[in-house]
Amino acid sequence: MPSVQEPTLTLDPGAATATGTWQVHALALGNAMHTLTGQLNTLKDKAGIKWDLTGIDSMDHIGAQLLWNAWGKARPASLRLAPGQEEFFKRLEAAGKLELKAPRKQRLTSVMVLGFAMMQFFEHLRGMITLVGAVTQDMLRFARHPLRGPWREISANIFHAGPQALGITALVGFLIGVVLSYLSAQQLRNFGGDIYLVNLLGMSIIRELGPLLAAILVAGRSGSSITAQLGVMRVTEELDAMLVMGISHGFRLILPKVIALAVCMPLLVIWTDVMALIGGMVSANVELHLSPYYFIEKLPDAVPLANYMIGLGKGAVFGVLIALVACHFGLRIKPNTESLGRGTTTSVVTAITVVILADAVFAILFNGVGY
Repeated sequence: MPSVQEPTLTLDPGAATATGTWQVHALALGNAMHTLTGQLNTLKDKAGIKWDLTGIDSMDHIGAQLLWNAWGKARPASLRLAPGQEEFFKRLEAAGKLELKAPRKQRLTSVMVLGFAMMQFFEHLRGMITLVGAVTQDMLRFARHPLRGPWREISANIFHAGPQALGITALVGFLIGVVLSYLSAQQLRNFGGDIYLVNLLGMSIIRELGPLLAAILVAGRSGSSITAQLGVMRVTEELDAMLVMGISHGFRLILPKVIALAVCMPLLVIWTDVMALIGGMVSANVELHLSPYYFIEKLPDAVPLANYMIGLGKGAVFGVLIALVACHFGLRIKPNTESLGRGTTTSVVTAITVVILADAVFAILFNGVGY
């Protein structure tokens, strides 16, 4: 193995002489790289320097690149090279400076962008209508042969979407009840309407806030879980394996989730209503000194039964919508992780938006009911 000599650079007035081994293993020894870099930096702004590299016994691309950078990526006017060094600098000259291509101009106008967005919307709408039709057919098949239905899948989805969501819905519902009661009490006290706090809390929570709050929590929790589950099955090719074995995606995957959320959501609405009313009752007792007995006694008279039934109906409809949206985006996920993350996010946002739109439709349809 040839001996390794320390790379050195001798600086004289108007001249620079390099000697030793200018290879990566020699440059990495001790402080050689730091010393040479400092010396070369002092020569960057000086022109007319005579460079003598004939004293270098061996060189590689790393050593040549170190000198090339010090020359400003251009060969100096006065340069002496040893045999075999010319090839390194010819390659560096041929490489030249890295030039990035100018970005292509966006040719899509605002009208074209709007058109593509509308096409994508109608594509999703068509896919959703197709999914609803498939679920309806599976429901009829399930009704004709109930003993051969996906009972285990339905039970598992009910457990994941219902009992496991009781904690978060109870906490959020209780806190919303406390906040709403506290803020309402501050305003009602100014007008001497303390006794109407029960009416305000009962109507707002049972008719609107309870179903909507439960639906948003389920959309973020169970909706994302459904989309991610179907997406992972797409990535791992389990969906393709089910088709090969003749197992229907709709009957074994989608229908159980739709039925489970349709069953769980009204129950979660009742649970959320109760916890929100308890929170409001506690806050009313602290802020307005309304006894819990008065609150419970006044609530049935303040809230007609129709509002309670509307809230339960909203819960069932919201559950079906969340399941359909989650399954729709889950089945559209491509077999890669980027599509999985983007599809799950889009599913949650779309489900919450659809729930709010459905709540607005309920408000219009039942405008004169329950008062």
